Amino acid sequence: MWQTLRNWFDPHELRSVGTTPDYRFSLANERTFLAWLRTGLALIAGGLAAAQFLPTLPLVHLREAIAVALLLLGGAVAIRAVDHWARTERAIRLGEELPASRFPAVLALTIGLGALSLVLALLVGALT
Repeated sequence: MWQTLRNWFDPHELRSVGTTPDYRFSLANERTFLAWLRTGLALIAGGLAAAQFLPTLPLVHLREAIAVALLLLGGAVAIRAVDHWARTERAIRLGEELPASRFPAVLALTIGLGALSLVLALLVGALT
């Protein structure tokens, strides 16, 4: 675990492995990292908005559950972003295959299931 954290925060550690890659690959990796951070920030903003602006919903504490879920998901995306960036940069420097990730699929399914749950909650509220 300490090695993982060190890879995140110590640029000298990351640059000490392998050879210097074509800078375009490192910049592409950084752009992907920034896109993931924007996704995490959007989820966090959605969680804050849900906590502040959603009216009380028919199911007890549903508004709070939505807010907490979005906040936690946003934090997980941000942490996953830095980990994936560091692992990808290391693989690029070593000329290895890029690390595979199931995280995008898990994130997409989580958001889809969350949206479906909200639709069901709203329908239940409309019918009662």
